Amino acid sequence: MNIGSLADDNIRRFGEYDFVCFDGRWHTNVAMNQGANRLGNALKKLGVKKGDRVGVQLFNCTELIQTFFAAFKIGAILVPINPSLKTPELAYIYRDAGLSALVSSPDDFGGIREARKEAPGLAHVISTGPQAPEDGLSFNGICAAQPDALALADTDNDDTAVMIYTAGTTGNPKGVMLTHYNWYTHVTGYYDLVFLDSWGVSVRGEIREPDGGQAGKEPREGEVFGVSRDRVSLITLPLFHGYGIFALNLEFLTGGKLVVINRWDPEEAMKSIETYRVTDFRGVPTMYIQILNHPSLAKYDLRSLRTCICGAAPMPLAVARAWKEKFGIDIWEGYGLSEATTVNCGNIAERRPPKYGSIGKCYQKCNAIKIFDSQNRELPAGQTGEIVIRGPGVMKGYWNKPVETAAAIRNGWLHTGDVGRMDDDGYLYITDRKKDLIIRGGENIYPKEIENILYRHPDVLEAGVIGVPDPVYGESVKAFVALKTPGSVTEEELLEFCKKELPSYKRPKAVQFLESLPKSAVGKILRRELRNIK
Repeated sequence: MNIGSLADDNIRRFGEYDFVCFDGRWHTNVAMNQGANRLGNALKKLGVKKGDRVGVQLFNCTELIQTFFAAFKIGAILVPINPSLKTPELAYIYRDAGLSALVSSPDDFGGIREARKEAPGLAHVISTGPQAPEDGLSFNGICAAQPDALALADTDNDDTAVMIYTAGTTGNPKGVMLTHYNWYTHVTGYYDLVFLDSWGVSVRGEIREPDGGQAGKEPREGEVFGVSRDRVSLITLPLFHGYGIFALNLEFLTGGKLVVINRWDPEEAMKSIETYRVTDFRGVPTMYIQILNHPSLAKYDLRSLRTCICGAAPMPLAVARAWKEKFGIDIWEGYGLSEATTVNCGNIAERRPPKYGSIGKCYQKCNAIKIFDSQNRELPAGQTGEIVIRGPGVMKGYWNKPVETAAAIRNGWLHTGDVGRMDDDGYLYITDRKKDLIIRGGENIYPKEIENILYRHPDVLEAGVIGVPDPVYGESVKAFVALKTPGSVTEEELLEFCKKELPSYKRPKAVQFLESLPKSAVGKILRRELRNIK
């Protein structure tokens, strides 16, 4: 199968409708598909073949979406790249992936020129601007004379569709190979369990009932299983991130509408929710925190929101409860990683309120998630170990890295590096990343627990906790904090606050204040960057 078929299927099933709103303008599903087809034909004319790697280095925009589906449809391997990366990182990805073409913005051509010197195979750089630089091709120019129709490449289930480069914490990033089947099973599995099992669609009218062989009419309101077409999803997460690709594929499958923001801005998000009556918001904890604490929050009407989902980082309990109190809506926390096609667990299924603090249950019926000990033995409910995943969502492997692939996937199980436990109902709870574990005098300390305590303090906006060297205990706890109002609380007052909430060995020994904490492209607080702060 070819995941690019979702765009064609969407038109066949739903007809033409306003699909994507970007920069105040709606684009229909037909127009977006035709744009992808023209680009696909243009790439083929440039010599891009099935299996070639096509990079896209853009913040959210319509051209980014069209590049995704152009690459899928011609059987090329899509390589989404964060435009914020520095030149050495770009050069590594260009070279390692063996890019043959790259779609980017003219704003990034300076860094691209330097990085391209180390990637001689990168033959074509395509610019989305109104006028391409001299050493680039114009996106609109190469597409202008191409036909609107594009033959779908014959791809196998196991052919790689997307290669996502994970952030390198101890070395260079690794290219996670995700197949057409990975994406298809994941998006259809989410549709099956979350949408069909969780929400019904209310219908009202005359329902015919058999009555002694005669059909009788009775006015009734009932519920049927299905997906409401009045959903409007706000895309604030970068589409070059795996979760963004998943959200895009989901709306093609379900016939939903997308409102896309170029880059995260809390006021722009609130304005979009009010203007377009957004029903579904997917974000990371930082986004929810910034909306809750925004000085202009009272100006905007956010009552259209029906579904709020959080992923990429653990949601602080204090934030989830504050959101519920403010808006009357639960935040449904989920979990996933690039190596397992980005979305694996969620609270949102089964028509019940979320379990706060839990990342939910395995949502895909053909996947399995378990907790293993250090000897790869399954642990019973309540015990803490490594989260492992098996099923069709697990990656094909790391690009050109067989040793790392074999270390990550053992006996069919993907070892996530995340530590957690499962309760008796099958709900998962993330304890922390294995590499973030703090060991103080032989005692295991999980940063997330301390961060949750800090978030309870009314003056704390952001919190991150790491281990630092200690001459006696090996490691001690250090907290980094950004305050809602600078100077509103002292280090001594925060340490005293923690003293009341934590046993002595878990208490931070120091608190360092920052204006804001370092974050990834999706807003996840980066503990590895905190370790570099002196």
